[in-house]
This record gives sequence, C-alpha cells and structure tokens, in this order.
Amino acid sequence: MTRKTKIAVGIVSVLALLVAILIVVIATFDWNRAKPMINERVTAAIGRPFAINGDLSVQWTRETDEGGWRAWVPWPHIVANDISVGNTEWAKAPQFATLKRGEFSLAPLPLLSQRVVIRRIQLTEPAADLERLADGRANWLFTLPESGEPSPWVLDINEIGFDKGRVGYSDAILQADLTVLVDPLGKPVPFADVAGAAFVAEDGAAPAPRDYVFGWKVDGKYKGLATKGEGKVGGMLALQDAKQPFPVQADVAIGGTKAAVTGTLTDPVNLGALDLRLKLSGASMAQLYPLTGVTLPDTPPYSTDGHLVARLRNAGGAVFDYRDFNGQVGNSDLHGDVSFSLAAPRPKLTGKLSSKQLRMADLGPLIGVPSGKAAPAQDKPKDAPVKRAGGKVLPTQAFRTDRWRDMDADVALEAGRIVHDAKLPLSDLSVHLILQDGQLTLDPLRFGMAGGNMAATLRLDGSKAPLTGRVEMHARRLRLKQLFPATESMQKTLGELNGDLALSGTGNSVAALLGSATGDVKMLVNDGVISRSLMEIAGLNVGNYVMSKLFGDDEVKINCGAADLEMKSGVMTPRVFVFDTENALINITGTTDFKNEKLDLDITPDSKGFRIFSLRSPLYVRGTFGSPDVGVHVLPLAARGAGMVALGVILTPAAGLLALIAPSTTDDNSCATLLKQMRVPPKAPAPAKGK
Repeated sequence: MTRKTKIAVGIVSVLALLVAILIVVIATFDWNRAKPMINERVTAAIGRPFAINGDLSVQWTRETDEGGWRAWVPWPHIVANDISVGNTEWAKAPQFATLKRGEFSLAPLPLLSQRVVIRRIQLTEPAADLERLADGRANWLFTLPESGEPSPWVLDINEIGFDKGRVGYSDAILQADLTVLVDPLGKPVPFADVAGAAFVAEDGAAPAPRDYVFGWKVDGKYKGLATKGEGKVGGMLALQDAKQPFPVQADVAIGGTKAAVTGTLTDPVNLGALDLRLKLSGASMAQLYPLTGVTLPDTPPYSTDGHLVARLRNAGGAVFDYRDFNGQVGNSDLHGDVSFSLAAPRPKLTGKLSSKQLRMADLGPLIGVPSGKAAPAQDKPKDAPVKRAGGKVLPTQAFRTDRWRDMDADVALEAGRIVHDAKLPLSDLSVHLILQDGQLTLDPLRFGMAGGNMAATLRLDGSKAPLTGRVEMHARRLRLKQLFPATESMQKTLGELNGDLALSGTGNSVAALLGSATGDVKMLVNDGVISRSLMEIAGLNVGNYVMSKLFGDDEVKINCGAADLEMKSGVMTPRVFVFDTENALINITGTTDFKNEKLDLDITPDSKGFRIFSLRSPLYVRGTFGSPDVGVHVLPLAARGAGMVALGVILTPAAGLLALIAPSTTDDNSCATLLKQMRVPPKAPAPAKGK
C-alpha cells in the first residue's frame, strides 16, 4: 500500500468515525438541553413567545415512503409535551394556542429552503383562541417583528390527527363569539351509517369517505345571533390529498335559522369542494341574508331539503349548487334547482323553481303584506261600513333595496295552482324574476284566473333613492260567475271582465308607490248581477252600504260597467265611471287620494224613463280607505233634475274603452251598445226648476 493510499484510507476512516460519533451523539443527546435555543429560535421566527414546557425527545428513523437516495436520509421523529404559543399584545386570551402533546416526523432536507415539511402530525388536547378586531387585525396572522413582513418560512403538512380539544373564536367583523369543543366518539362511526346509503358523492370515482371519529359542540353567537350546534367529523384530516373526502355532519341553530348537513369536505386546506345533504328551516328566508349574503324576500316559516354541491376553487369564483331540493314556504310547496355564484362584480343567484300549489297568504309578504291570521272583525251595523284603526290600509313595509344592490338574480317559477281563498283558485303561474344592478323586473308575470288570464310586467328600480316603479297589467276574459262561484245569482250571468292598468310612481313601499303614481286604469264589466250579498262576499263594505241606499236588498242586473280612470301624483279621477243597470244609470265622480288614503266621491243615480220624481238621492263617500263615511246628499233633487239625461256629455271619453270589448268571447256585449251611445252628442232639456 502506497503512502498516498494510506493517507486517503486514514482520512476516510477518521471521517467515518466522526460521522459515527455524530450519529451516536445525536441519537443519545438529551434534547431537553436544546429547548431554550429552540424556544428562542421559534419565537424569533413567528414573532410570538413560543415554549416547550414539558419533555422533548427525538428519535431518528428512515422514511420508507421516500424513494432513491432520500430513503437513506433519516428523519427526526419529534415528541414534545406541554407546548404554548403566546398571543398578540391586544388579544384577550393570554395564550394563542396550547398543546398537551405533539408528535410528528420532520423532513430535514427542505429545511435548507425554509420549508417545514411534515408528513403527519398528531395533536393531543389542542386548544386555540382565535381573535379578530374590527380593523382587520387577526391574531392568527404571524409577522416578523423587525420587518413587519410575513414569515418566509412555509409550513407544509400532509395530514393532521387530533384528540379532544377546544377552539375559541372571537371576531368583531363577523360579530362572532364562539366556543367549539371536540371529543372522541368512543369508537368510529361509518360514514354510511350517518349519511345513508342513498347519499352519492359528486365524484363517483373519489375514495370512500373516512369514518366519523370525533364529536363536536359549538355554543355562542354568530352575526350577533345566539348559536348552538353539534355534529361529527373524521379523525385524520388530509390537507394535501384533494381527493380524500373528509366526513362532516352538523346540526346548528343560528337565531331563528336551523341547518342540518351531512356529507364531505375535500381539499380542506384550500376549501376545495363540499358535497352535502342540506336541510334548512327558519321563520323567514330574509333571515338568511346576514348569514349567507343572499338577498331573499320576507316569507312565512320555511323548510328545505336538498343536495348542496360547492365548487369553492372555481376560476370565476365559488359556485354553490342546491339541487333537487324540496321545500315548503308556509303551506306552499317549492321544488327545483338554484345556483349561487360568487362572481364579479356581484354574486348572482340563478334557478328554476316549480310548485304544485302556492297560497296567496304565503306570497303576501313579497309585496309588504304581513303574514299571519287576520284580526277578528268588529261588530258593525248591517248598513254601515267596517272601520279600521288608523283609517289606512295600504302596505307600508319598506322594500329592502339596499340588499338588491348586493347581488344579481335570474330565477323562473312555474306553479300549477295558486290559492287566494277556497272559492277563487288561480292557476298556471309563470313568472321570471331578474335582479340586475339593483333593478328588479318581473317579466312575464302571468296566471290564469276565473276562466281568463292576467298578464303583468313589473319594473322596480332600487339602484337609486327613492325607488321608482312601473307596472302594466292586462285582465282578459275573466268570467263573472267564476269570480264569485259561491254567489248563486252570479251563476246566471254570461258576462266578462276586461281591463288594462299602467301606473308608474316613486317610493319604497306599495303605499308610497301608489301615493305618487301616475297613469291610467280602464275596465269593462258586462252582463252581471250586483246585490248587497255580493258586496259582502267581496268584502266591499262601502259598496254594501251604497247598494242598500240605491236599490235596497234586491238583486240588480248590470248591463255594463265602464271605468276610465286617470291617476296623477297619487290622485285618481274618473274620466268615466258608470254602471248601466236595468233601471238606472249610476255615475261616479270625485277623487281618490292614494297618498293620504282619502275618498271624496259622489255617486249619482239617474232612473231610466220619465220617472223623474222616483229618483233616489245622490250619495257621497268621504273619509279614509279604512274608515270611510258614506251618506246621502241633502241637496234638492230638482237641482240636477233632468240634467242627468245629458250623461253622454260626461262620458264622451268612453270611446277609448271600446278596445276592451275586442277580447271578449261574448257575442252580445252590452257595453258595446252603451259606449256607442256615449259617443253620440247628447240632447237634453233645460234643467227643471227646483223648489
């Protein structure tokens, strides 16, 4: 052996001996002596006090999952007891997190690039207190004290296993103050035992969800609402395996809203996707707004049951699909699919809904009419109108236009039957709702009624204040006998009702819109019957009183009823408002003030033929909508005398109503004759002299 060879062998032997000595030293080293240094270095790295207060031990083992030469590099398996992480100076809790015991294996090579790679970590009795202030500062965000920049170290954890623990969460932005407790179930519960065999994951090729291992409970407040709930979760949380479903189950009550979910979460570290069976119930859908940000109307109590699939890492924003849900709103059923997308510039709700039966009492809150049982009627004389407290009746509940600007919507609804009351069912509802940039449009809005149909277009612009609105409505071929199916006399009629309405106004409620409305209302009714009993059935107490004064208790045949009403700034004035009955022409003049909800009308009957002295006295209607005052004019009859024969002078504008006759299917339309007579210049004698 040459001298150089001996020197090389010696050097290699020394190096091998040094490595062996180093391995022995590391393997037998008491790592508790290194705790002060470790605590100091970690404290500097995270900018918070860090301490391992209990025993610290390290065992070196090879990682069999590694390939190639890396499989020969030993990994330290670290066991640390009684660990604490300090809190920020402004936080309430003294510690940010504590841990009774932590075990993990650390990859040594990535440390050279400031990456902490841990394949799996097991936590025993973890506890954390998370807190965020109103200015956005959060104690779970770690920064370096000297630079104020986020730490350059990157934490890469594949799986986390945990034992029983506690998490406190205080958030001034979300108005949350919650405490979550986690405890082992005792033995694992198979996912299928909780979710049911019928539950199918979104990706049929995905691995089966793991068993439920832990139970949890939550108590406190969220969005300022009392919150309480419980559920189950899996044991090992796979943070890096996006295809490994993590089982979740929860029953939570937040304020008046209750939610029950069963399903899986995939890619939890990035909130990749949800696949859940979701049940929701509550006092009103509007209560979901502070919880979800989804603008929904005020409704009666509701409940739904459907399949929620969420794609949380979608390129255009997270998308939530609620599929094949079955719901109930009040006593109305609701089915279909809806999708909520967190797209820019605003979230958007889309969907197609259907219903077998909708109750008008459940739809009332959509237009500001509170749901609930009506107050019992007070006893009134038979010939007096019913008075209501305050004298006002129009809905004043404000539209929540501030929420209209928070999202967009495109939702269609088809309903087979609408129940207004047991005697007047509606059918074949079709409505398409579009909410865009704070502008709400219902177009079309169609439904069948009394053998005919109603079609409307509604536009409300909530993008500015005050709200502006416009409605157009058309009633065609409404059969009178079907409008009042419980009235025996109406079953003899062949007549119809046709009408048109076009109004526009400003205001943030139905009352405000009508109180400022401008437009026209036109209506024709032919070949009907009117009586006190009919007025009672229709709930028209003023009409009931007027009928008794004009015709007593008898039924009166209506040849034609014609109305051409002009509305300006909430005040409605008749161009034409006349009823042609079998023994009199009845003309209505005056004003109806929707802003102040006041009436100022004169009802003037003119007997047919030459029975001038048999004319009944004209009537007046004064007062408010809810408390009208109806009486008889005391002026002498002769003051008008035969002048009412000149009715055609007043009714000249009625020519515009002829168009409403065209849709009628009745061959003999009495209104056609009346309206043609109105167009003929009248010839009237001079008024008779009164007393």
